Amino acid sequence: MIESRSPDGVALALATVVHSRAAVSMKPHALCTNDTTVSPVASPTRVLAWRPAQPAPGTLIEMTLTNDTAQSLWGRVADEPVIFRRDSAGTLVALAAVPLDVSTVHIHVPGRDTAISVAAPPPSVVASAAKPEKLKVAAKFSRPPTSNITRRTEGEGELARTVGEISLAMPPLWRAPFIKPRESRITSGFASGRKFNGTLTSRHTGTDFHGLVGDPIRATNRGVVALVADFYLAGTVVYIAHGAGLVSGYFHQSATNVAIGDTVERGQIIGRVGQTGRVTGPHLHWIVRYDHTSVDPLDVLSLDWMPKRDYGTCRGPDSSAH
Repeated sequence: MIESRSPDGVALALATVVHSRAAVSMKPHALCTNDTTVSPVASPTRVLAWRPAQPAPGTLIEMTLTNDTAQSLWGRVADEPVIFRRDSAGTLVALAAVPLDVSTVHIHVPGRDTAISVAAPPPSVVASAAKPEKLKVAAKFSRPPTSNITRRTEGEGELARTVGEISLAMPPLWRAPFIKPRESRITSGFASGRKFNGTLTSRHTGTDFHGLVGDPIRATNRGVVALVADFYLAGTVVYIAHGAGLVSGYFHQSATNVAIGDTVERGQIIGRVGQTGRVTGPHLHWIVRYDHTSVDPLDVLSLDWMPKRDYGTCRGPDSSAH
């Protein structure tokens, strides 16, 4: 368990959320955060709403649930757990993510199962996937990893994924729109293919910003530092849990200014650009995830917690059905 030093008194209780994830999988209709079911008293028809009405791959969905008496409620979207919490207006709200390479997203909340169609990928994503970046690297970067390296990278990946679980257990901590971690030019976008020495090896699940060693890196929004570590591939990393399942990560740093448990503010300098890990030159690799699902980091810049635009809706049975 990691205890935060957040002034909000947020306890980053990983054991709690892991238990909740298992319970959601076993009985999604009955689980609330206080392990109670939705009130069986008859109520108006509950309405689930989301926006955008037809989301694109690798983007976030904002959802609302009205006519429900629960203070908070677990569900699942695209096979990831989501938690609806009351916002300042008293509406149950939640975030979710659309994975890459899907055509339909399944939404499940107590009392309603539905599916929404995913829009075609943006032209920029299609173009970058069709014309992958061609990178020539030294032979040492293209050798198959040893078993020790594989074990290390798998362990580091699992450690990074726990940050999403920590963030799910926290309420949203941000108070203003997200910002870029740097104002420099973008050198590589989200979802582009990567060809190393002529071989297509991966897709880029972050956004790269130009920078020289020592240039500042800023927190994209308020949150709690959940992980500071040295990874084989990503080098020196900082992961920030923003709550409501949102996580931002900052890779290849030359130095860090924060420690696990620190609460950081939007725009605060958290580290410095570097070239640590498996890179050929200095830059910042910035990622944003909802729980375990990577999304286009630039999408978070337009995140609006309160729904104000047109969104899709579906009506479900009242709570007495469960």
